[in-house]
Amino acid sequence: MKVVKFGGSSVASAEQISKVIRIVTSDPDRRIVVVSAPGKRSKTDTKVTDLLIALAGSVIANKNHEADLKAVVDRYAEIQRDLQLSPQVVETIEYDLRGRIAKRGKNDAQFMDAMKAAGEDCSARVIADAFTKAGFPAKYVNPGDAGMLLSDDFGNAQVLDESYPKLAQLKDVKEIVIFPGFFGVTKKGDVATFPRGGSDITGAILAAAVKADVYENFTDVDSVCAMDPRVIENPPAIDVMTYREMRELSYAGFGVFHDEAIVPAVHAEIPICIKNTNNPSAPGTMVVPTRAPNERTVVGISSAPGFCAIYIDKYMMNREIGFGRRLLQILEDEKISFEHTPSGIDSISVILASANIPPAKEERVVGRIKAELKPDAVVVEHGLALIMVVGEGMHYAVGMAAKATRALADAGANIEMINQGASEISMMFAVKDTDREKALRSLGRAYFGI
Repeated sequence: MKVVKFGGSSVASAEQISKVIRIVTSDPDRRIVVVSAPGKRSKTDTKVTDLLIALAGSVIANKNHEADLKAVVDRYAEIQRDLQLSPQVVETIEYDLRGRIAKRGKNDAQFMDAMKAAGEDCSARVIADAFTKAGFPAKYVNPGDAGMLLSDDFGNAQVLDESYPKLAQLKDVKEIVIFPGFFGVTKKGDVATFPRGGSDITGAILAAAVKADVYENFTDVDSVCAMDPRVIENPPAIDVMTYREMRELSYAGFGVFHDEAIVPAVHAEIPICIKNTNNPSAPGTMVVPTRAPNERTVVGISSAPGFCAIYIDKYMMNREIGFGRRLLQILEDEKISFEHTPSGIDSISVILASANIPPAKEERVVGRIKAELKPDAVVVEHGLALIMVVGEGMHYAVGMAAKATRALADAGANIEMINQGASEISMMFAVKDTDREKALRSLGRAYFGI
């Protein structure tokens, strides 16, 4: 059995939904289909989820929301007409949206979740009808009815463990299951949504629940590239990578697949295949628990701008018990997560996303560090980019760091910081934002000959 997920671009129009039907019905193992809300049809288009957020915002602000409601209904009406489905489909969608608005309670966060979830829910209803009309019996399944139970942390909900045995029963459904992504219900029956990558999370949960052989994630690229194609022209494709490699690459800029979304599938050790809705014959990229280390030493190089570093110096720091703990406690108190903490005998650095430490918070953090840790110096440097060189094979190869530092030197990119993960499958380099692209080009030549 395969669980298949289609993103917003894959269900943005009737033409795309027709492709989805052909892809799913071409393989009898594709029995459970997770769908997103319709995405953009062009660069200037608006996603249905964004239209729903605007609609919910108007309702919350007590503004006239009829125009916003019509914008959402019209998107589905166009799909309904082009697929030649019954007009009753659109009538049901409008009735559903008005019902959600009428049931608005006092909790605006819960109301916003209920409205955002309508995008996936209505999409699943339309697509189920489209499958059936095409001659392939399909069944829309409501997440709440199926047992997708979530915490009541609206907008950032987590699946409850008791969901899995209930969701496992989906494997016994005779029809093709069309399951809306992104949301579930709390134990009180309120709609709640997952965080970023919500539909990917739904697919991973269902794959784990039914013990699928493969979780196929269809998007709009043939495969994951070894480097960012927006910076590097024609980078090589990655045919196979491990969960760990995907995690290391995703957190530093790989946007094809949200790394946190695959956690349920990772824990269940279910292979994930990333494929292209517009070119389904392409083999895609397999994400697997393990791979032979000699296949490719470095599997990919990712990068992301927008980081900063807090540098702290204090003579005899290494003899001061609890120094590191107290430093990280300050960050925890301020609700700041950190990326890396390289250290020396008398110094320690903490790398953070600049967005997580705006000026007022930075001033508080620096003030507390000075008052509580009594450092000799504390400096915050902004404008950094992180570059990750990743590959399981690096653990077994000699000279990997030398090759990287030589490439960065050739590019004239000064290395602000180096950190190697404990697992030795990744090396992190911090460079100036302004040096990021030339550093990437030089690393691409060194490792991939491009």
